[in-house]
Amino acid sequence: FLFITTGEENLLAILKRRWWKYMILGIIDIEANYLVVKAYQYTTLTSVQLLDCFVIPVVILLSWFFLLVRYKAVHFIGIVVCILGMGCMAGADVLVGRQQGAGENKLIGDLLVLGGATLYGISNVCEEYIVRNLSRVEFLGMIGLFGSFFSGIQLAIMEHKELLKVPWDWQIGLLYVGFSACMFGLYSFMPVVIKKTSATAVNLSLLTADLYSLFCGLFLFHYKFSGLYLLSFFTILVGLMLYSSTSTYVAQDPRVYKQFRNPSGPVVDLPTTGQLEPSVTYTSLGQETEEEPHVRVA
Repeated sequence: FLFITTGEENLLAILKRRWWKYMILGIIDIEANYLVVKAYQYTTLTSVQLLDCFVIPVVILLSWFFLLVRYKAVHFIGIVVCILGMGCMAGADVLVGRQQGAGENKLIGDLLVLGGATLYGISNVCEEYIVRNLSRVEFLGMIGLFGSFFSGIQLAIMEHKELLKVPWDWQIGLLYVGFSACMFGLYSFMPVVIKKTSATAVNLSLLTADLYSLFCGLFLFHYKFSGLYLLSFFTILVGLMLYSSTSTYVAQDPRVYKQFRNPSGPVVDLPTTGQLEPSVTYTSLGQETEEEPHVRVA
């Protein structure tokens, strides 16, 4: 309520300044979800799992060029290990015959996954920028407002016939409620985690989600179990530990940073002798702080 009615950063003020940016971000986010879910109609579960990993290089590239995040060798090693763990999980799916969802056209399904993963990457990087520089309350409010509006329009135009075919009963209704609750939790907690870590770390962590779905499927759908699933899970965990073992840093000239933070103050001439370290460092799994990050000059 306070977000809507009080202060300079109320709902109307934010809409007046940045409405078109949040409108584009809301469309990107709902289309990312739509494309990946739609892909299950055309391609296999294994293909969705593997191709959905495309979000990781998208996030890395966008973070490098737009958030100026710089990675070290250990980060790339951790990322490769995580993807190898994901490949191991997909191999286990093939061995135990979890190939449901062959669908009508595998190529269309694969392209839908790649498109959805690309849009997910864009959405996640934008989310990291907003929660670090503006407010996660603002992000959740705006993405909820525009996302609900445009997803409702898309549902009415593209899926209204399919919605009428659903044989509604209390069980299906309960499944929809459960899915909505899970998505509510995901969107509520993800900005917190992204602010404490990064969009790259979050997407690497989400690779373990397929194993949790397997555990549920063991009871609900009587999936076959393979030891490769546990191997893939621990491989992904090792990759996450490697990635989180050292900090990334933001490439930024300290002189530009000081002028930006103190636009009305005098410009300080920094010594030109020696090599400047153009970075503001932060730790991937460090404590959340509102203090100004320290600028280190070599």
